[in-house]
Amino acid sequence: QVQLVESGGGLVQPGGSLRLSCAASGSIFRINAMGWYRRAPGKERELVATIFSGGTTSLSDSAKGRFTISRDNAKNTVYLQMNSLKPEDTAVYYCNTGGISLLMQPYDAWGQGTQVTVSS
Repeated sequence: QVQLVESGGGLVQPGGSLRLSCAASGSIFRINAMGWYRRAPGKERELVATIFSGGTTSLSDSAKGRFTISRDNAKNTVYLQMNSLKPEDTAVYYCNTGGISLLMQPYDAWGQGTQVTVSS
């Protein structure tokens, strides 16, 4: 079992910043990738950002230039720094990770979600 604990969501004014954190724990042999998704009310889930084991990152078009994803491998933690936030960034943000468990089985784990609200 792999558990993810997210933190850092909240209410922020347009143009403000937030930093989300997600710590993975449990039966982890190797983490291949960690990422962030979001789901806004009435919309489909959207991939926001991914960071791979070698450090390569991928950002959605809406995140480019404003969001940065980073990772602390020693802590199995991924961060999403969100700057210049817009009302359309309002959503529940979910952490996701995939890799190999200590039983040498692939896993795909999700966090519980953290609410980000951008409003004046």
